[in-house]
Amino acid sequence: MTSQFSKRVSMLNRSSFFLILLSLSLVDPSFAQTPQPPRSNSPASSSAPSPALPVDQGYLLGAGDKIKLDIFSVPEYSGDYQVLADGTLNLPLAGSVTVEGLTIKDASTAISKKFSEWLTRPIVTVSLVASRPINVAVSGEVTRPGSYTTTLTEGGIPTLTKMLQLAGGMSQSADLQRVQVLRRSSKGGAPQVRTVDLRQLLLTGDISQDLPLRDGDSIVVPASTAVNIDDANLIASSSFSVSTDQPLKIVVAGEVNRPGPHSIKSEAVPQTQTGGTAPTIGNKVQVPTVTRALQIAGGITQSANIREIEVRRRTKAGSDQVMKVNLFQLLQAGDSRQDISLQDGDRVIVPTAATLSPADATILARASFSPDAIVVNVVGEVAKPGTVQLPPNTTLNQALLAAGGFNTRAKKREVSFLRLNPNGTVDRRDIAINFNQGINEQSNPPLRNNDTIVVGKSGLAGIGDTLGTIFAPLSGFLGIFNIFR
Repeated sequence: MTSQFSKRVSMLNRSSFFLILLSLSLVDPSFAQTPQPPRSNSPASSSAPSPALPVDQGYLLGAGDKIKLDIFSVPEYSGDYQVLADGTLNLPLAGSVTVEGLTIKDASTAISKKFSEWLTRPIVTVSLVASRPINVAVSGEVTRPGSYTTTLTEGGIPTLTKMLQLAGGMSQSADLQRVQVLRRSSKGGAPQVRTVDLRQLLLTGDISQDLPLRDGDSIVVPASTAVNIDDANLIASSSFSVSTDQPLKIVVAGEVNRPGPHSIKSEAVPQTQTGGTAPTIGNKVQVPTVTRALQIAGGITQSANIREIEVRRRTKAGSDQVMKVNLFQLLQAGDSRQDISLQDGDRVIVPTAATLSPADATILARASFSPDAIVVNVVGEVAKPGTVQLPPNTTLNQALLAAGGFNTRAKKREVSFLRLNPNGTVDRRDIAINFNQGINEQSNPPLRNNDTIVVGKSGLAGIGDTLGTIFAPLSGFLGIFNIFR
């Protein structure tokens, strides 16, 4: 009796055990003896885990993205999956799950909900391991506006400044404080607009201004309405400025010795450690500036008004920006901001000065953007007539002394002064000589390249030359008569 009771209890325990095992296999496939085989979009067979890419919370999944799916305690269904062209994931056991337009967090919720039909409270973690190509449009004040394609990498998400570099760099006409990033809404509404102040990024290192980008973003770089020399120089020295690999084509007009179009190359300046005795540690690219353009154009003339030089710059929209440059502030106060950096297509206009004081003339003559020398013709009754090389802004009196001064036959009270004007006319006037006179446009003018000074003969020398001309034939006849004698 006892033996039969024990056998019945044993059979009952076995039945309960198999019932429990069967129920567990229906609830959690990890307990099943033969798990359902994966479907066509199965996880990668490689055992090495794929590294996850850093993405912001708002990244929206799309066709071509590759995700890593990790289901807690169910490793056979965990792995890497790619979002198909229709925006779905084809998962084993769960089947098709739409993730197009979902964030990583929302995709985790959607997949977990789908698996909950088969698993009890599944814990699903989703991460991005490879991104689809990201398309971003760039317009406005950049070298090459248009649409650009990039991808997420282990180095991080493409940012605003990286995309500006990809577009050839931001021009100096741009408004640093009003760069806009337009982002499409995940719910299909109007695009979100974020205004970025890149000036704060450059001045204070505010990295939050360097926005991470998403697929479909548009970057708009507007032109500055009020020209700011500080901002232009700031852009030129930034990492996202226009590339300086190619020579700049500019035009220099006005009071320079070689007006017209010119080509200027950027220069690499060796950088050394503090003290100057250490070996070179790298090169710094020096962007061409206004003073460099003046040097390429042969230097300024003696009539240049360097207080009101204009740099005219054409924006992408076709309007002109005009920046006033006062190079006297550079020469007198060391204000390097006035020597602004140039970009391709700039026009530098040097106006004519109404008056030039002796002090200003002296400063201009020593400037690095003045020519090293000018050529003046001093002809007539001087000790050394001919071409004389003189420093810029040399006066008429100084040129006469450089030519050796008047000889004994010279008319010392006045000289003739000739100047070829840019319009082809010749300015000729007689100037009374007073060696005690300082620089003066009327009585002792500063000279320009190719000016001519003519020193005439004195009255007595003129009479002597006339008599010599009259009696020259007679002296020849007398010479022949002396031969026959």
